[in-house]
Amino acid sequence: MTITDSKYTEVIHAVEAGFAKHPKRLPSWLFYDEAGDKIFQAIMHMPEYYLTSCEYEILQSNKDKLYQYFSKHDDAFDLIELGAGDGLKTEIILRHFQDRKAAFRYMPIDVSATVLSSLTHRLADILPKLVVHPVNNRYDEALRTLYNDDVNRKVFLFLGANIGNFDPHEAENFVSMIASRMRQGDQLLIGFDLKKDPRLIQAAYDDPHGITRQFNMNLLIRLNRELGATFIPDQFRHYPCYDPETGMTKSYLVSLRAQDVYIAALQTSVHFDRWEVIHTEVSQKYDIPMIETIAAASELEIVDFLYDCKHYFCDVLFKKKN
Repeated sequence: MTITDSKYTEVIHAVEAGFAKHPKRLPSWLFYDEAGDKIFQAIMHMPEYYLTSCEYEILQSNKDKLYQYFSKHDDAFDLIELGAGDGLKTEIILRHFQDRKAAFRYMPIDVSATVLSSLTHRLADILPKLVVHPVNNRYDEALRTLYNDDVNRKVFLFLGANIGNFDPHEAENFVSMIASRMRQGDQLLIGFDLKKDPRLIQAAYDDPHGITRQFNMNLLIRLNRELGATFIPDQFRHYPCYDPETGMTKSYLVSLRAQDVYIAALQTSVHFDRWEVIHTEVSQKYDIPMIETIAAASELEIVDFLYDCKHYFCDVLFKKKN
């Protein structure tokens, strides 16, 4: 796959910095190349990956309530989605808002140009009157440019439990960053995966079909292709674990033997001891006090908690305090 010079440089810097740490780590945004996007679509359709169906139920059941919240001033607003992905869940409210004649434009933000292009073309076919302004960038960079347009009220969406890709402290900092860019009347809807039976959570990240394993291993394949690395994926093992005390799921790639991997883009070899890990992902699960802590730290007010029928998942609506 061809990537721009800036994206290529970003990947190089992320890998160089990550492999200098102890334990070694790779940022989770590296999952989402063209192949990773497709694998993640398959993950979302697994029966073990309950998150997608739970949030789909929440949005379907509460689409009119969300319309009332977002459109109550009858003024135009920007619906800004961080990590839009394929937008299939978001399509529920996009359709409903259009049916209700809401005055808004949709601004999906995603690090993957492939998935963003696919989303934009699909929405042009199914909702041709919808005004769509896609932004291909990481969250922090995209947020820095949003307020060049100071006309419309802003409604931020951060769905799919993407907040779980941060540890609790990082999540507070991230939501605070969004809050610092919100003005009075702006709103923020965040999807939180809630603490539950640890076995259910473990199965979502270590499925019997091997799809989550394929997703994790694709990181090494991407580095081979884009950076000229010499990883042998069969010499690594996918290992996720869930800690019910902290609510944190972590995913690793574990080296099965002592080995040296050459990375042409870095012009260096990286050594791995036997059983050494690469930490690839965090997926934090939440309870209500943890969500309230984020709201307090960010100086946001909680407007509503929206649950699926099993209370596995919660979309929480925040607003800027007056």
